[in-house]
Amino acid sequence: MATTEKPFDRAALEQLCTKRFFFAPAFAIYGGVAGFYDYGPTGCALMNNIISVWRNHFVLEEEMLELDTTIMNTYDVLKTSGHVDKFADWMCKDLKNGEIFRADHLVEAVLEARLQGDREARAAKEGAAAVDAAKQAGEAAKKDKKKKKKGTVVAVELPEEERKSYEEILAQIDNYGGPELAQLITKYNIRSPESGNELSMPQEFNLMFESQIGPTGQLKGFLRPETAQGQFLNFKKLLEFNNDKMPFASAQVGRAFRNEISPRSGLLRVREFTMAEIEHYVDPNNKDHPAFQDMKDVVITLLSKDVQMQGKTQTVEMSIGEAVEKKIIDNQTLGYFMARINEFLLKIGIKREKLRFRQHMDNEMAHYACDCWDAEIKTSYGWIECVGCADRSAYDLTVHSVRTKEKLVVREQLAEPRTVEQWQVEINKKTFGPKYKKNAKAIEEAILSYSDECFAALEKDLSTNGTSLVEADGQKFEVSKDDLTVKLGTVTEHVREYTPNVIEPSFGIGRILYSLLEHSWWVREDDEARNVLSFPALVAPFKVCVLPLSGNAEFEPLVKKYSRTLRQNGVSTRTDDSKTSIGRRYARNDELGIPYAITIDFQTVQDNTVTLRERDSTKQVRDTFEKIMQIIKETQ
Repeated sequence: MATTEKPFDRAALEQLCTKRFFFAPAFAIYGGVAGFYDYGPTGCALMNNIISVWRNHFVLEEEMLELDTTIMNTYDVLKTSGHVDKFADWMCKDLKNGEIFRADHLVEAVLEARLQGDREARAAKEGAAAVDAAKQAGEAAKKDKKKKKKGTVVAVELPEEERKSYEEILAQIDNYGGPELAQLITKYNIRSPESGNELSMPQEFNLMFESQIGPTGQLKGFLRPETAQGQFLNFKKLLEFNNDKMPFASAQVGRAFRNEISPRSGLLRVREFTMAEIEHYVDPNNKDHPAFQDMKDVVITLLSKDVQMQGKTQTVEMSIGEAVEKKIIDNQTLGYFMARINEFLLKIGIKREKLRFRQHMDNEMAHYACDCWDAEIKTSYGWIECVGCADRSAYDLTVHSVRTKEKLVVREQLAEPRTVEQWQVEINKKTFGPKYKKNAKAIEEAILSYSDECFAALEKDLSTNGTSLVEADGQKFEVSKDDLTVKLGTVTEHVREYTPNVIEPSFGIGRILYSLLEHSWWVREDDEARNVLSFPALVAPFKVCVLPLSGNAEFEPLVKKYSRTLRQNGVSTRTDDSKTSIGRRYARNDELGIPYAITIDFQTVQDNTVTLRERDSTKQVRDTFEKIMQIIKETQ
């Protein structure tokens, strides 16, 4: 009989993370609040090292312009960006006890539980051993039941057609909106997982934390849900700083806030988190990247939207060059950053076979986006979105420009004048203001922010029907040909003026950190109590642990000397001079993910030699401290 892979023991990893204070629930002595975590010394060091690699890999290598903008955003900024109206998830409620669930996660959990029950029931036909093998896949999740509420697994065989339907639904779960989720809840009789009570129909819930600025409370604000808007608002200054050269990129690392409906799954779904975002500004008529040739042969794992829409999740291995050539990935710049993201994640220790890029389906993609891919990492929670890479077109700069009347554009001197077609709009001020009153300004701004395609549709409606619908401030208004005229005219240009498109890689640092913990954790075969975190030296919280063999006073000056020398050479250290045995101290520092240990003993006092132990292999070598330090520096 084929051996089955041992199920991942998430509870044991989380116990280790708490024991070694990588992270812990915030406000714990007051009972805690879901969705908030504090990072301890090891977690903080690990996160800072990940961010440091990110800065070197992107900001320094790509000559990006780094910013640090305010966490508080005003109502006007986020109203213009669309967050006030559209930054929402669908939630539903247990109709008896009032428990709240995020609708898509609930549907996903219940259907997955039913499929697991189906697997167990089918395995029962093949004997008790097969039943045990089938049940293994769900054991780790059951240990974690209190933290992530799932549907109860009951061994019931499903009709083949129903089983296939569940699999197809799960393959495209991110494509469903509120009405579709409501249909699924009704059709498949989905109820509250623990109580079995009926659920309310899904309702939208805005995810931003609202606040007031100043003592009067008249100026409304929000904690930022992303770092991007602060970068867009500073585009004009950034372009000037870059000597008006295109393309270029800005970058920012900082905290963001989302008032999650039901924060669960540890660090994967929290209400306060660290983001690292890049906004790469590019000519909309030329999205080629100057360094694309360097990345075109990088092979990544792709899950396209076409495959997902068929209810499947089969991935393909493909080079970035081929994917762009076949238009699976929309353009070179988007493809270039996907390859660079892939390199970054592998560099910090994410496993190649547990990394894929999933394309957004049409219904989950923002209305302004041209193409969007998520770098997803496989964990015990399933495939988790950790990096988004989107072509946001010119949406953000356009809407902020229209709202503020500040031109956020690039001006390019043309070698020869050219005649171009351009949509021209003329508002009839005599009728427009009196007709639409307080909504007139919003309607006018909405029309002026139209793309060429929207202007063409507006002109067609007015000439054919005499009227057209315009959406502004979440409402639809009917405008007529008496209110405005729209026509395509010609103008001669000496300077080309355009609004850049934006390619945005957006990194969830906390999610990446947790995924790295899972990918790095293992247990020594000879002793289940000996946990190891095999972080690459590049991101390990500490690079070296300095261990005196005992508490002998002769070792103390050497411990201080060697530790100081290592730190002066940029090697982070931790000294463990506790009275436990050297073996126990090795094991303790393996749990912290420290790649190397330097042991100082009585021979060190005599000849300045030390023992260097490597974490994963436990192999040891002995040499002078200076040579050992050189070995360590070369591995950083």
